[in-house]
Amino acid sequence: MIKSMTGFGLSNLIEKDSKIYIEIKGVNHRFLEISIKSNETNNDLDQYMRNAISKQINRGKIDVRLKIKSSSKTEYSINGELIKKLEKSAKKIMNLTELKFKDIKDIPGIVNIEVGQQTNINQVKKEFNKALKLFIDSRKKEGSKIRIVLNKKIKGIESLTAKILKANKSNLKFRIRLFKQKIKKLVEDFDDSKLSQEVALLALKFDVAEELDRIFFHLKSLKEEVNKINCKGKKIDFLLQELFREANTLSVKLDAPKTKNLALDMKLLVEEMREQIQNVE
Repeated sequence: MIKSMTGFGLSNLIEKDSKIYIEIKGVNHRFLEISIKSNETNNDLDQYMRNAISKQINRGKIDVRLKIKSSSKTEYSINGELIKKLEKSAKKIMNLTELKFKDIKDIPGIVNIEVGQQTNINQVKKEFNKALKLFIDSRKKEGSKIRIVLNKKIKGIESLTAKILKANKSNLKFRIRLFKQKIKKLVEDFDDSKLSQEVALLALKFDVAEELDRIFFHLKSLKEEVNKINCKGKKIDFLLQELFREANTLSVKLDAPKTKNLALDMKLLVEEMREQIQNVE
């Protein structure tokens, strides 16, 4: 199964005065690169997300955006020790026997107010896993589209190769006959057996049977890899490089306009597949 490196996953939870928003995007990259941007996270949560991604994804640039708005809890506390000292000082200096709250509420250190954020880490992980699943599913869907395109182009190359193979045999016979006719016109006395050897060597330069055999072999390997459960983009890219090399050799060795155009069409199909495969994991 082909997996694209392009994907998107989103999970959004709104509950009372809490909100969790998680977005995961992916694009193609030579290796696995994970970037996590969050307004509120800790090392444990960050590592949890990185581990979860690494277990299921091999390649790609992954961007995770995490926004958390947690419910707040306000706590008040009064510093009793400080009040006793203040009462003692006020009684001694100002002859005050009783302090009221309005007298001390604005004095620093008497009344402490703490506002804390309550973040449910387990809920954040749950929402992250939802987004990750959607992200992976979208990569698989995109990969299925790429697989269909690749298989179509592989069939196209197979058809072109078969046509070149068929034309190559008749072209060689025609070329040998043509060479002999030209030489016979130029030379009156000649050794027919030696001439046949020279013509055969010359024709061998234009024989593309080996290239066609290698192309059929690479196409077979390519089809097997494209339809594997755990298909690897790097291997497909390598096979396409080999295919392009053979197709390029064909375009150079073939001089008949019809077959040369077939080889050029083959190069174009391989190049189109190479563009597609840049986005495969």
